[in-house]
Amino acid sequence: MRIALFGASGFVGRHLAGALRARGDEVRTGSLRDAATAAALADGCDAIVNLAGEPIAQKWSDEVKLRIERSRTALPHAFLDAVATVAQRPTAYVSASAVGYYGTSEERTFTEVSGPGDDFLARVCVEWEREAERAAGLGMRVARIRTGVALGAGGGVLERLVPPFKMGAGGKVGSGRQWYSWIHVADLVGVYLLALDGGEGALNATAPTPVRNEEFTHELGKALHRPTLFAIPTFAIKNMLGEGAVAVLEGQRVLPERAQAAGYTFAFPTIDAAFADIFR
Repeated sequence: MRIALFGASGFVGRHLAGALRARGDEVRTGSLRDAATAAALADGCDAIVNLAGEPIAQKWSDEVKLRIERSRTALPHAFLDAVATVAQRPTAYVSASAVGYYGTSEERTFTEVSGPGDDFLARVCVEWEREAERAAGLGMRVARIRTGVALGAGGGVLERLVPPFKMGAGGKVGSGRQWYSWIHVADLVGVYLLALDGGEGALNATAPTPVRNEEFTHELGKALHRPTLFAIPTFAIKNMLGEGAVAVLEGQRVLPERAQAAGYTFAFPTIDAAFADIFR
């Protein structure tokens, strides 16, 4: 296959590009900042994968929130308008999304048939996916990958978490009861390949065993052979991330029902297995 990959320089993009090339696919990488240039890159490809987006894990200001929203709505909109004019349109469009689609809850369990939440991240995800669905009007099969907390070496959330844990300063965040719907980056790549090879609609890219923050913290400390005695207070996270603290202090328990029903077998279904692989 010939794949147009946007967001290839990010943590997930680097892993996905490597996996695609390893199986013999041709990968063209680019940016959505210029819609005409991006559409020209996609011309003649078999599929588009859009991973591009302003990072969520930063302190939110009005300007940052605008960048988060625009990168997931306005830029894909302009891009698809430009794709409509190319000579050879791709036949598949795979778009990143996030489990933030479902809103947050300490008690509920979400699957692909669950409705959206109503906080900022949920509203952005709804619009993000709505823009992706416009590709169907151009004759493309559309898949939307609702990604959880991606774990792997060399980037992602662990790049920030590991240093304080190695110094023995790691611990649960806030109450520790918030759910982390995590996924090893190898399985995340696997879900993207599933989507490229025929998947359609929403697919939750999360391991089948979500954990609460307290268990996540314990297993990370265990894998690093470090204590996890300290608790990071809620106010400290709010001071650091502002409104964006919702991504750390609140969570959702999300299950990958459609990926498993399609026959995907997770290489790392449990958090201890994931950490054992990452830190071996």
